[in-house]
Formats: sequence, C-alpha cells, structure tokens
Amino acid sequence: LCHGAGVAGAPKPGDKADWGPRIAQGKETLYKHAIEGYTGSKGMMPARGGGTSLTDDEVKAAVDFMADQSI
Repeated sequence: LCHGAGVAGAPKPGDKADWGPRIAQGKETLYKHAIEGYTGSKGMMPARGGGTSLTDDEVKAAVDFMADQSI
C-alpha cells in the first residue's frame, strides 16, 4: 500500500528516478532496510513493511518485484 501511493517517501514501483539511487546501493542494502526498517532523508520504511509475520524471503521477494520494475 505505501509504495503504491508513495506514503512516507516510499518509492513507487516503476519510478526509475526515485528507485535508481536506492538500487545503486545494492540489493543487500535494500533487503536490510526492508527487513530491519530504515529512516532517511526521503522518509521511512517500517521493518518488514509493518507486516511482522512476513519472512525474510517474502520481504526480499517484494523488494525484488518492485526494484525489477524500476530498472
């Protein structure tokens, strides 16, 4: 939901300008921020997107899905 609407600075899937710098950090950094949560100058990402029951692999799959649309 957050990424679809751009809530709290969440980059929308397909927005290459917004995702580009994030993708450039590498997938491991994206995974870490998505799993552990992150607060930066553009907004914040709650740990596991707020879905505490999500596994690491599920979070990584969501990151891959959104990032792959934005390259």
